[in-house]
Amino acid sequence: MPKWYEEQGNESDVVISSRIRLARNFVKYPFSPKLSSEQAELLCEELHNRIDDNKAALEEVMGKYYYYSVSKANDIEKQALVERHIISNKLARKNQHAGVIMTEDESVSLMLNEDDHIRIQVIQNGLNLLPALEKANAIDDIISEFMQYAYDDKLGYLTSSPTNVGTGLRASVMVYLPALGSSDKLEKIIEEVNKYGVSIRGMYGEGNKSVAYIYQVSNMKTLGMSEVDTLENLTTIVEQIIKQERKRREYLLDTNFDKYEDQVYRSYGVLRYAKQITTADAMTLLAQIKFGFDSKIITSKEKTSFYKIMMAIQPANLQKILGKNAGTKEREKARAAFLNKNLPELV
Repeated sequence: MPKWYEEQGNESDVVISSRIRLARNFVKYPFSPKLSSEQAELLCEELHNRIDDNKAALEEVMGKYYYYSVSKANDIEKQALVERHIISNKLARKNQHAGVIMTEDESVSLMLNEDDHIRIQVIQNGLNLLPALEKANAIDDIISEFMQYAYDDKLGYLTSSPTNVGTGLRASVMVYLPALGSSDKLEKIIEEVNKYGVSIRGMYGEGNKSVAYIYQVSNMKTLGMSEVDTLENLTTIVEQIIKQERKRREYLLDTNFDKYEDQVYRSYGVLRYAKQITTADAMTLLAQIKFGFDSKIITSKEKTSFYKIMMAIQPANLQKILGKNAGTKEREKARAAFLNKNLPELV
């Protein structure tokens, strides 16, 4: 079954994916930060069993899934899941018992015992927040039938962090902003969107540092706004960012086309023939090549998901492809060989 990131969605020149995450806790257990080791194991075991008892209903909504014990995974396996956005860094670093239920296409993951008892995550390619929310809510409804949520009539869903109280919803859109990200305009945009309860952070949601001009645009407010209002607000802001990014790209190409054409071809040449390369350098060059394809500077007969390639060359996922632990130099050589082979042929 193809993964969600192997195909491009709408607005693919700017938008990589849309993600919905619902934070939920159960009345039966203390919140995750206060769970004993024994309670954490019981929580994961009960959730796993209850979910399997309702497998038919859940698979009708989310597709085939399987359970993965994060606690028993080695460091490379955990980091590979983080790199593919299946689990968070916090879950990967959890000392207590923790797990994840994930679908075969990796578009749905249920994180067990992260900051909250369960976090329901749905990812779709392109700008598709509402369909992602509808799927997350359908999963949420099924789980609520067999486990009682911690809920307050005035506050809404109760969570470990006060910033998630209310709807418990974190919606985010992953965007690729090479034109805005390489100028001082993005800082101004970040300041402006903060006024509307929206943040712009890096690829993995930690700080504002970007990798390959990839950013996450997310809601910050979960209390006092409905889920639909939150999504409408976020979508409006993302649509404005898309317009500004495209306008900036057009300006850059109109004023200095030769510079960017040369940059794109140089980047392609390096990745086509490099014998070893770091993750950071490869990501930067891939971002420049994607800009070239999106701007029609270069073309290919085959459709290519650059995000799929970007995830494959991350350290942990690359080692999974190799089927072994590998040191830095060996990874750099393997990364170069992978890129030599998987870059699309130009026409």
